[in-house]
Amino acid sequence: MDEPSDVTGATRADEPQVAHGVGPWPGGPDAWPDDPRYDRELLAHGDRRNVVDAYRYWTMEAIIADLDARRHAFHVAIENWQHDFNIGSIVRTANAFLAAEVHIIGRRRWNRRGAMVTDRYQHVRHHEDIASFAAWAAGAGLPIIAVDNVDGSQPVDRADLPRACVLLFGQEGPGLSAEALAAASGAVEITQYGSTRSMNAGAAAAVVMYEWCRRHADT
Repeated sequence: MDEPSDVTGATRADEPQVAHGVGPWPGGPDAWPDDPRYDRELLAHGDRRNVVDAYRYWTMEAIIADLDARRHAFHVAIENWQHDFNIGSIVRTANAFLAAEVHIIGRRRWNRRGAMVTDRYQHVRHHEDIASFAAWAAGAGLPIIAVDNVDGSQPVDRADLPRACVLLFGQEGPGLSAEALAAASGAVEITQYGSTRSMNAGAAAAVVMYEWCRRHADT
């Protein structure tokens, strides 16, 4: 069963508790901003959510609407055949880099613990299998770029990385399925310098999304 998306790690009783975010709006209700984006409950009690300062006190709907107006042209897709714990981390990273959408291929359920509640702000779409996902990508006019260190993969820092595309990631361990690789129009890999053949799937996703943003994001 899925873990709740808003579970936080336990802390020791003797550790100091750090208050994150901001407290109630200074000055009380008479000083509250007259702006429909602001949440009256948050203004009254404070905002401890994991959001950037620009979104403090905003409603979740207002934040999503603002993100939707600025989302990048790349999508992220993940195969979910083995209930990979990295999926939540990849969703969180996709939110950080403002991906247009995250696509879960295979099992509908995925472990949300690693997402740290960012799935509330990130659009997530489910596809039953690679065939249905590939059909969606073709209909949207988006090339699928596989991320895996397989024969024919190009180093991501030197490969052609389209502005509008879907970055497709596989499971921790086995990587992408043969069907997924066949559906892709290209494949990229991350240059490594140590002894291990592969790196953590969540870390790999962060590297590739950062490379996309380094080239294409409007900073």
